Amino acid sequence: MSIADNQVVQFHYTLRHGEELIETSAGKDPATYLHGHGNVIPGLEKAMEGKTVGDEFEVTVACADAYGERHEDRTQQMPIKHLQGAKRWKAGMVAMVKTDQGMRQVTIIKAGLKHATVDLNHPLSGKDLTFNIQIVDVREGTNDEIAHGHSHGVGGHHH
Repeated sequence: MSIADNQVVQFHYTLRHGEELIETSAGKDPATYLHGHGNVIPGLEKAMEGKTVGDEFEVTVACADAYGERHEDRTQQMPIKHLQGAKRWKAGMVAMVKTDQGMRQVTIIKAGLKHATVDLNHPLSGKDLTFNIQIVDVREGTNDEIAHGHSHGVGGHHH
């Protein structure tokens, strides 16, 4: 079965920027997503189209098709109490912040006692990303998964 819209895809990956290892699923459950619903970055989803179980490939996704370009003017000061992920904050740390569009990652630029200056760019924005992919499983999405717009179960969303 070739990967197409409304199919649930399980895959292992290694993600690099240049020679820098960013993350890998090696030794863990495979990543899972519902194809055609924007659950992975656009460039990776496009590269997965038409692949089948057992396929292994490498793809470099330009920043425009990943997390976008960096915008140096996207900084903001916010109360420390809105930052999630640690009790004490230092420059360079990544925090989660609840927004109208859901949870979002921000990077701490400067942390004070009550406020922090944060970089609103995604930590991987402005970077071309290289993925090594191994397709583990492809199946039809269930009616519930398609209605919800994401996969359920191991590696997917849990309700």
